[in-house]
Amino acid sequence: MIHDGSIALLIDADNSPAGKIEQVLDELAKYGVINIRRAYGNWKSPNLKGWEAVLHEYAIQPMQQFAYSKGKNATDMAMVVDAMDLLYGKHLEGIALVSSDADFTPLVMRMRANGVKVYGFGEEKTPMPFVNACSRFLYLEHLGAAEAKAAELPSPAQPATLPVRRSGNELKGDTRLVSLLRNSVAAAADDDGWAHLGAVGSHISKQASFDQRNYGYAKLGDLFAAIDLFEIGKRDKGLYVRDRRRLAAREADAPDPE
Repeated sequence: MIHDGSIALLIDADNSPAGKIEQVLDELAKYGVINIRRAYGNWKSPNLKGWEAVLHEYAIQPMQQFAYSKGKNATDMAMVVDAMDLLYGKHLEGIALVSSDADFTPLVMRMRANGVKVYGFGEEKTPMPFVNACSRFLYLEHLGAAEAKAAELPSPAQPATLPVRRSGNELKGDTRLVSLLRNSVAAAADDDGWAHLGAVGSHISKQASFDQRNYGYAKLGDLFAAIDLFEIGKRDKGLYVRDRRRLAAREADAPDPE
């Protein structure tokens, strides 16, 4: 029986690299217990040899899916059918989809409409409709990149793939991001405009697929500091943020000294 906090992991092995599975599992462990682990693909294909090597190590069940007709993705269909069976047959806290295919967007929206959190993992080529539909989405290129850099220096032939940290000006130019941050701070702010960073992060997670690591920042506070549109302060060992526009408005309303 599936208990509260359980997560089902469904992997589109035809469309995902096997080398990131350890980081995917480590990330999902933050949100629940991964009781169901399945990887879908045509296991007779030599293209899935990389996945075969990690199936037993990480207790992932291979789900054989033949290509019944040329040009049709039978793997996607099998994943959708199984996801719907899990939705109505098990009590899941969340479901994780590892794929870069936007065809899963309607499935994600259906899952979320039924109160199931959806954690997406895909390459940076993943279309934005799929990314935005998920409760949380992480690019596979960014998972474990910092740890890999610390562990060994890359050779010239094989440079480490690291997330590109966006500059403050680039962050400010992202109107969707700025609006998301400002609205979330306003929703969590006290009478003085200060909002606890944890409450801000919680509010963001309820309305958008967002992870600061996709912008190159390990912590949400680092991103707030880089975008330089908010005041940052510490109180009772907690980190608080406030929209700088509030301070500017207050100064504008202040009476001129005589």
